[in-house]
Amino acid sequence: PEQFWELFDEHVTLVGYAVLIAILIAVPLAIITSRISPLEKPMTWIANIGQAIPSLAVLALALPIMGIGFRPSLLALTVLAVLPIFLNTFVGIMSADPAVVDAARGMGASDFQLLRMVQLPLAMPFMFAGLQTAVVQSIGLATLAAYIGGGGFGNWILQGLAVNSFPLLLAGAVPVAVMAMFAEILLGLARRAVVPKGLTVA
Repeated sequence: PEQFWELFDEHVTLVGYAVLIAILIAVPLAIITSRISPLEKPMTWIANIGQAIPSLAVLALALPIMGIGFRPSLLALTVLAVLPIFLNTFVGIMSADPAVVDAARGMGASDFQLLRMVQLPLAMPFMFAGLQTAVVQSIGLATLAAYIGGGGFGNWILQGLAVNSFPLLLAGAVPVAVMAMFAEILLGLARRAVVPKGLTVA
């Protein structure tokens, strides 16, 4: 039990920090990209290509930069979490009804007021969808961090594979699956509480 909670703490800490840092990077980046037209195509292209890169490859690229342990694992997970949050936030901002945007401009709203009072509220369903994707994805991908000494339940999964122990393998895999399901449910409830029903994305 002691080792279980130690691994749980490592897993949650890794995922929590990665998603938090990703939000702080992705949301401002999406806002800047939505304001500077020449950035739209290259940034969305990079983000789409980035999502196609295997997770293990991202972890491998982090090794020469930061070695092994928590920090390279955090770097890799942050990079992977930035992509869905950035894309969904950008799409949400750009999907604002042009008639609503024109009406706000006609009432004298500045660009900052337009963003804060119109575009970001309308983008909330997309942003929550990106956050859900990033969190659930990070919980699963954090198991791979064990390959580079990042800790978490991936340690038990690797040990189970190494010694051909199915119980040990399940001891690592089941908590990760349960955590991912609970995260999906809790974020779904949070989205329903925060996002007005009229703006909910199916």
